[in-house]
Amino acid sequence: RVPGLRWGGGTQAFTYAGAEALPKIGVLTVSDRASRGEYQDVSGPNIVQVLKEYLKTECHYLCRMVPDEAGLIAAAIRSFASAGCTLVCTTGGTGPALRDVTPEAMTMVCDKMYDGFGEQMRRASLDAGVPTAILSRQSAGSLNKTLVINLPGKPGSIRTCLDAVFPAVPYCIDLLGGPFLEGNQDKVNVFRPGAK
Repeated sequence: RVPGLRWGGGTQAFTYAGAEALPKIGVLTVSDRASRGEYQDVSGPNIVQVLKEYLKTECHYLCRMVPDEAGLIAAAIRSFASAGCTLVCTTGGTGPALRDVTPEAMTMVCDKMYDGFGEQMRRASLDAGVPTAILSRQSAGSLNKTLVINLPGKPGSIRTCLDAVFPAVPYCIDLLGGPFLEGNQDKVNVFRPGAK
């Protein structure tokens, strides 16, 4: 369990305690079985835990869970963006299975796509000895000022993928007009061009 995690609305949504004035980060778990309560979501809380380690800036975490339905995924991403989330991390639904439709939902909502995120995450997973990483359709994109990153559904792969791309995340958010997020230099080396 992540300290301070509060559940609301059954197993469908939870929030990490924090002030409303803090930068907001959305975490979306995409899973038919987890959304039906057949197993406990581990991936969503894992994302919160990793991001809290990476970020020196205190943030407010909004978390939701939806089944593998493109329309519901897209609506959840839009809802996070409307709520002012500067970053949304999704987990699940990026593989080749028929019910894996997170990338399709991304194309429904994002203004721009950033293919380099997916390329880097797949490379990191391959380097970690996961040959099936080539089957992943992970990507990233933006909806207005919100950066959206697709992460794998496997909890053990979340840190690998975030390690690979997070150094560029705060600067991308800067370019989108979002809040300044300071990285925890003990955990991750955030890159901003020209910064010392």
